[in-house]
Amino acid sequence: MNRWTALLFDAISIGLFALFARIAHQSEEMPLTVMGWFKTLLPFLAGVFLAYLFAIIPAKLHPQLFWPAGVVVWLSAVVVGLVIWGINNGGVPHWSFMIVATTASAILVLGWRALFRVIIK
Repeated sequence: MNRWTALLFDAISIGLFALFARIAHQSEEMPLTVMGWFKTLLPFLAGVFLAYLFAIIPAKLHPQLFWPAGVVVWLSAVVVGLVIWGINNGGVPHWSFMIVATTASAILVLGWRALFRVIIK
């Protein structure tokens, strides 16, 4: 699979992650809307794009220096997403939010890769 297809699948995975989060936490103050979903998506999607910009694309030149792409994308999405969330909300996210965000994004970002390997091989 080429890196552009992988980027598309990673973006879709993080988009689903943000959608599931918005569905799970919708309330009168935070209704499920496209803009609400987009606001949840952007910080984590920024992490995905930063992973590709600073790690995935350079890894093609020196693959021995980098972790597997899925791990890099997942960790970047979580760290950048939670840092931006913290800045936007004026504090460190609750520990339970960090655990759920880390686990759910891992399942989606690493899961599609595992599924792809099973189907292709």
